[in-house]
Amino acid sequence: MKPSKHQVIIIGAGLAGLALAYFLRQSGHDFLLLEARERFGGRIRTSRPETGAPLELGATWFGNKHTALLELLTELGLEKFAQVTGGRAIYEAISTSPPQVVQLPPNEEPSYRIAGGTDVLVRALLANIPAECRLLETVVSHLTLTAEGLEVKTSAGTFLAERVVSTLPPRLLLETISIQPRLPEELQQIARKTHTWMGESIKVGLRYDQPFWRENGAPGGTIFSNVGPVSELYDHSSFTDDQFALKGFLNGAYHSLSRAERRDLVLHQLRKYYGPVVDGFRDYEEAVWRQEPYTFTEYSEHVIPHQHNGHPIFRETFLAERLLLAGAETAALFPGYMDGAVRSARRVSQLL
Repeated sequence: MKPSKHQVIIIGAGLAGLALAYFLRQSGHDFLLLEARERFGGRIRTSRPETGAPLELGATWFGNKHTALLELLTELGLEKFAQVTGGRAIYEAISTSPPQVVQLPPNEEPSYRIAGGTDVLVRALLANIPAECRLLETVVSHLTLTAEGLEVKTSAGTFLAERVVSTLPPRLLLETISIQPRLPEELQQIARKTHTWMGESIKVGLRYDQPFWRENGAPGGTIFSNVGPVSELYDHSSFTDDQFALKGFLNGAYHSLSRAERRDLVLHQLRKYYGPVVDGFRDYEEAVWRQEPYTFTEYSEHVIPHQHNGHPIFRETFLAERLLLAGAETAALFPGYMDGAVRSARRVSQLL
């Protein structure tokens, strides 16, 4: 049986893959979107219990300079809202000095969140992508250049495409998919030394019935600590401000601990600032991104944060111009951010 043929196959249904599928749908292209996970969204991951605030365990914030993302939100009819800071923050400089409560200066570049949760964007894009054009739990293992196009071997069968667009982090692409003929050596070297945005991050969140951090005399929900293990924490209450949570970043060095051990470390730190009230949490959430095999693979040598993100080689074409690269790390502007993912999708859509 001959493999089904498509004009474009997109590997990865994170924001870049979804946005590219959305743009291609608008231009009338035939495409197939393949996602290895059991869910769409990639590094957008919103935890939604039946009750309680949505918690962003992946991509969260953006600013006014992120115009490509803002244009897409406007086009889809989605709203944004400003991140609450409360005007004060807990600052912990060193372990030998007590934490201080400091006044936050006016923010000339406010951070925003998507009203209702970042996954609202995922759902809005999916609403414009026909169900028959997207497959979940489809792991790509091989790309092979043939006389007819690119053969794409997956866990769900083999497909043929005139063009293939990978939206995977460059290192993940090189480490998890066998490509024939071999890609240029320069691309391989750079891709393997490219930092995967958020790959080492651990995001943690706690839901509460009441925002005790906002009470009279309370120090607020913004925390900056050089001591840790939580380095940053923010008020993460819902857009409607009737469901309450705190969310932040745990030092990535704690990835080898158990979930319970990480939770206890977070609570121990928060008790220093707020007292025993922190133990009244409704639930604890976390995402250890280096444990996500469809996001992260271990580096073979030291890679610094953002290394090679936005490198111009990622905007070249390969395999007789049939393979193109998109994804947050490939964008010339704001690589790694949601805005970079959208920009990369827009750029590639104009080449197809």
